[in-house]
Amino acid sequence: MENQYDTIIIGAGHNGLVAAAYLAKAGKKVLLLERRPIVGGSVVTESFGEGFEVDSVWTGGTLRPDIIRDLKLSLPAPAERPAFISLVGRTGSPTCEDHLVIDADPVKAPEYIKRFSEKDANRWPEFVRFMTEAANILDIAYATLMPRLPKDFSLSEGFWLAELGLELRLMGRRDMLNFIRALPMTAQELTEEYFESEQVRAAVASVAIHGSTLGPMSAGTGYTLIHNWLNRGGLAHVNVGGAGEITRVLAEAVRALGGEIRVEAEVSRIQVDTYTCKGVVLANGEEIPADAVISAVDPKRTFLSLVGPLNLPPEFVWKAQSIKMRGSVAKVHLLTDGHHGIPEGTVVVAPSINYLEKAYDAAKYGQISEKPYLEATTSGNAVSIHFQFAPYSLKDGNWNDRRSEIENLAIDTLSEHFPNLKSSIVNRKSFTPRDLEDIYGLTEGDLNHGQLLLDQFLFMRPIPGWSNHRTPIDNLYLCGSGVHGGGGVSGAAGRNLTRVLR
Repeated sequence: MENQYDTIIIGAGHNGLVAAAYLAKAGKKVLLLERRPIVGGSVVTESFGEGFEVDSVWTGGTLRPDIIRDLKLSLPAPAERPAFISLVGRTGSPTCEDHLVIDADPVKAPEYIKRFSEKDANRWPEFVRFMTEAANILDIAYATLMPRLPKDFSLSEGFWLAELGLELRLMGRRDMLNFIRALPMTAQELTEEYFESEQVRAAVASVAIHGSTLGPMSAGTGYTLIHNWLNRGGLAHVNVGGAGEITRVLAEAVRALGGEIRVEAEVSRIQVDTYTCKGVVLANGEEIPADAVISAVDPKRTFLSLVGPLNLPPEFVWKAQSIKMRGSVAKVHLLTDGHHGIPEGTVVVAPSINYLEKAYDAAKYGQISEKPYLEATTSGNAVSIHFQFAPYSLKDGNWNDRRSEIENLAIDTLSEHFPNLKSSIVNRKSFTPRDLEDIYGLTEGDLNHGQLLLDQFLFMRPIPGWSNHRTPIDNLYLCGSGVHGGGGVSGAAGRNLTRVLR
């Protein structure tokens, strides 16, 4: 009997939606299955009470321009880029001495930076130019299908690598070498090459550790700085409060192109027969066959839970178990009466490199940082706080008992800079790393479906030898943030998968 569907996609996060839209556009009969009542995965805007609507996990974001163009998506143009504000003092309302404002305009930014360092102000345009070039090269790398090194690779895969090599060469010898040098560097080392002011160094370095269980003195945070700069288009978040609009428009595109989306349809098992994928089984027992199955959930969950170790080669199972997740992020959302005093833009608590490193130290030992790295954004009367570092695996206690601890720490820390915050709070909603796993399917609360590390990068993501979206199971593919091109909000991983299936 002929299968009803050409392709089943597990997980309606933004990468799953992008893959579904491209495949439906190509004439495939696509079924997208989402276990939650709404689509979007962790790229969602949700309501937690009257007037209390926030980006639950990822703050705003945007898709790659070529995806928007290819799928003819009607997404609003990004508003004027907001400022990036680093809180470097400890008392009272912000003044020029206790906060650093970095304007998104590289021409305007030096005017404020020079209050801390004339030299840093002069070097800021040069730093922005390098970061923009480096992000462009990384963007091209993410659009390049990685070969299955150390396996033999095809002529087409060789062509993609040759094109990447050409782009690196066209970047110019100096920028190419600086880009390659920057990847394994620590954020501390990279910022020290450009800036003398501790405040400027820490502000920039904070972006390098966002979403990762790393400190600014960790090797490879040069790479994560470039990665996050690419995804944000600079230092500050864009489209704050609009994460859900991205996935809503994508879902509309999938349906308009003939794809089918089912919510509250949890997949409990991927059907495998002698290393060949046959379809999926839902939690309610329904079996749905398909010619191909694509998983947009993280690789660890896909292989160890949905496929099962018995259906995979033993060596591959060991490698899947070794994928580093290590989530240490919590989210605290506050509904206020509007008098919180926090300015628009991305506001971070990053007074020094040592402050950020000590915050990370706590997470290494299973402890909640008492002086955490925070990022705060506002949308209407709501304040959203990205709390780092709060490890998934706690040394003492459990997350049910310690939820209020991160809420109070976040509020108390920000209140030192914005005294009106506490009295303005009307309601609150928080997500611990355990919540991120249970509600949004993020294994160990890892926002990126696997840490962005140099040993989980390019042809080593998610597993060395399996970087081209394929798996040891025939007709089973990956397209989530845990594969090459993923991490953050861009849609690259979902789009790249469809190139493999051509």
